[in-house]
Amino acid sequence: MAVTTELIKALRARTGAGVMDCRRALEETGGDLERAAELLRARGLAAAAKRAGRETSQGVVEAYVHAGGRLGALVEVNCETDFVARTDEFRTLARELAMQVAATTPQWVSADEIPAEVLAARRAELAREGDGAPQVEARLAQWIAEVALLEQPYIRDPGRRVRDLVADVTARVGEHVRVRRFARFKLGE
Repeated sequence: MAVTTELIKALRARTGAGVMDCRRALEETGGDLERAAELLRARGLAAAAKRAGRETSQGVVEAYVHAGGRLGALVEVNCETDFVARTDEFRTLARELAMQVAATTPQWVSADEIPAEVLAARRAELAREGDGAPQVEARLAQWIAEVALLEQPYIRDPGRRVRDLVADVTARVGEHVRVRRFARFKLGE
């Protein structure tokens, strides 16, 4: 299948990748828009993985206050350069994450941040309930998905995790993007 300008424009609008990258991806996939988008995403993630060790000292602190002013959240999202931090895509990600925090009340950014003693206590609590080892681990994973922001189902698309949302932006901007911290406030709590 010939790669047309319309296909390139459609892929570019969908992924934010450069024109030549879109053309190459479409040529490699025989003009298949879905496979080309997945190929570009994988390449973007690979490029970002190479940069994962780099310092993420730029970014934004985004606020979300729910209607009525009774609930709000602040989220710090970091990236490598101020150029990326000023893009609409990066700021939209920060806004979505602030809304996620306000809506779901996570306690930690990622599963890696949950203290070992908290995990051990939760595991012991589940074991006392007598479900057996496989069920304990499954219920522990379910609990982690509730309390770790990056493991939660995304509020606008429960079929995806918040981690996937961050990975998509990471792939598109080509920089390491990291959720550093958050705070949630509710009137009376």
